[in-house]
Amino acid sequence: MLIVTGATGRLGALIVDRLLERVPAERIGVSVRDVDKAAGLAARGVRVRAGDFTEPGSLKHAFEDAERVLVVSASLWGDAAVAANSAAVDAAREAGARRILYTSHQAASPTSRFLPQPVHAATEEHLRRQGVPYTALRNGFYTATLQHYIGAALETGTLAVPQDGPFSWTAHEDLAEVAAAALADDADGTLDGVTPPLTAPRTLDFAGVAEVLGRLTGRAVAHVVMGDDEWIEGAVAAGMPRPAAEFSLTMFTAARDGEFDVTGSTLESVIGHPARTVEEVLAPVVGTR
Repeated sequence: MLIVTGATGRLGALIVDRLLERVPAERIGVSVRDVDKAAGLAARGVRVRAGDFTEPGSLKHAFEDAERVLVVSASLWGDAAVAANSAAVDAAREAGARRILYTSHQAASPTSRFLPQPVHAATEEHLRRQGVPYTALRNGFYTATLQHYIGAALETGTLAVPQDGPFSWTAHEDLAEVAAAALADDADGTLDGVTPPLTAPRTLDFAGVAEVLGRLTGRAVAHVVMGDDEWIEGAVAAGMPRPAAEFSLTMFTAARDGEFDVTGSTLESVIGHPARTVEEVLAPVVGTR
């Protein structure tokens, strides 16, 4: 059985949808914290079982009969995230999975300035030590992240953010196709071990995002660079918790160092069509504002 964790989250749900296009529903299982939220998948014939990374004992039943397990990275920070991801990897190995997959990031590194990246690096190292064939999907930076930053720009005509650098913006939909291919063993060995960067073929900084928004709205959107402290104080004043604002700032500081200025051809090779552009992903978002 092919097991997907976190199937009620955005990426996990898309992966299951793409997997259903490749294999019969009875070959697919999902591990979710709330089985009620996966009722739609159960109705499609997918096996739905409760499992929580932070309660490793719950994963034995969730991963039963596993042939391959995809661990979608935990939505936690720091040591708690490493512990949760590692618990899921361990449970997959103990269930007898012949391959364990993990949604990592193209900038995974123990020295990254962006706080999720040391977590990904630690999880990859734990995965490597299991002695089981594995795939660490080095996903590009999710384009959907931009939705957290463009709302004010669409209202005011100004995209005001800290100094940044190029980002490997990549659509969830494209990454889900790659993960489904890896789970279904349809990638011809391309995705064994730590993968090449799974990104769209172009990078874009926030000045470029402002230009995209201008084209989509038909009116100029200015890009303004704010000081780090000024941006944090503004984000907090607008309602963002300070720890979240400080966490988000690390994304910009890492971008300044070029951590996300990476592209590759592997994603398009696996999915067999051009990757979705930032403009294509943001167009429906802008259309609803």
